Amino acid sequence: MVKLTRIYTKGGDKGETSLGSGARVAKHDRRVEAYGTVDEANATIGLARLHTKGKTDQMLERIQNDLFDLGADLCVPEEKRPGEDKRGKGKSSAGALRIDAAQTLRLEREIDAMNSHLAPLNSFILPGGSAASAYLHLARTVVRRAERVMTALAEAEAVNPEAVRYINRLSDHLFVLARWLNRKGKADLLWVPGANR
Repeated sequence: MVKLTRIYTKGGDKGETSLGSGARVAKHDRRVEAYGTVDEANATIGLARLHTKGKTDQMLERIQNDLFDLGADLCVPEEKRPGEDKRGKGKSSAGALRIDAAQTLRLEREIDAMNSHLAPLNSFILPGGSAASAYLHLARTVVRRAERVMTALAEAEAVNPEAVRYINRLSDHLFVLARWLNRKGKADLLWVPGANR
């Protein structure tokens, strides 16, 4: 468990920060950008949760916790994970948290359960409808940006492949959940191509 006794350390005053491995990098480092964008997505889901309750809220709470797991995964470079060799192979020790397949599979099960009650789409959806749906669409776009940053990072450095699968599936989940909360798609706002020409 994390214990924070001081909020400011002055360690970043010169534009650097520490990764989970202890390495110092620029605050604009691609890895920092990746887990920072995941944090932004998490905060946006927090806004959506102001308008949810019950099982939906519990689902989003689990996702927010997963996103902290994802940030922890991304902040430790793969080659620095205890118990792994320099190619990132081998099983991590308990000290290196990483996203695993069970978390992605849970998203897939939830997507399938919700989607089975939605009518097929005949057009793209305009972000909006209920307040919760509008915020989930915003969260979805931030998650997509996190995915772009993560895949760019993965071209330069080793990234847990399951982390990339998780973030990809999460954007789908948020899209389907936004539709679900728009009265199972009945209150979706549909794009009408060229409507204002």
